[in-house]
Amino acid sequence: MNTKQAIETRRAVKHYDANHSLTHEEIHELLSLAVLSPTAFNIQNWRFVVVADAELRKQIREAAWGQSQVTDASLFIILCADLGSWEKKPDRYWVNAPKEVQEFILPAIDNYYRGKDQVQRDEAMRSCGIAAQTLMLAAKSMGYDSCPMDGFDFDKVAELINLPADHVIAMFVAIGKGTKEAWPRPGQLSLDDVVIKNQFT
Repeated sequence: MNTKQAIETRRAVKHYDANHSLTHEEIHELLSLAVLSPTAFNIQNWRFVVVADAELRKQIREAAWGQSQVTDASLFIILCADLGSWEKKPDRYWVNAPKEVQEFILPAIDNYYRGKDQVQRDEAMRSCGIAAQTLMLAAKSMGYDSCPMDGFDFDKVAELINLPADHVIAMFVAIGKGTKEAWPRPGQLSLDDVVIKNQFT
């Protein structure tokens, strides 16, 4: 399946075959593609919590108002971000760049994020959103369905996964073999409704 087909056919599927398993190789491929997603300054601030433990999934499902995707999907990922990734050995993000590039970029990273909590959080959400879409399109291209999720108790889930204090949860992504098709698209706005030329009027 090419990229265009994956975009056109990807839907948020809610029902999965709980008996289906992804292979280790398939999971590795999906995650390897996800980490190719872009991040500002290449800080790679996303963290992918792959929840495989059945009991933990049940507890997370309870915190997600009983949504069956949590326990039934073949692969269940909690997409988090490290808010302090910009200052944790930032030279590793540019280790293969020319020295003059490193000398320019590393101070720029510090200047852009230091003391700016909202900028750090905004960046985390942007990065995780892009990674989530990469995961879902990659899954579709491999013949799997997916569902992005934000309907859950963030604080409870953070407690369940022992989320570090300097991390945030952005969303869940469930991936697996869908057993029920998504509803027909309920209403798509036209390009005229969403594309603004140059300025808002």
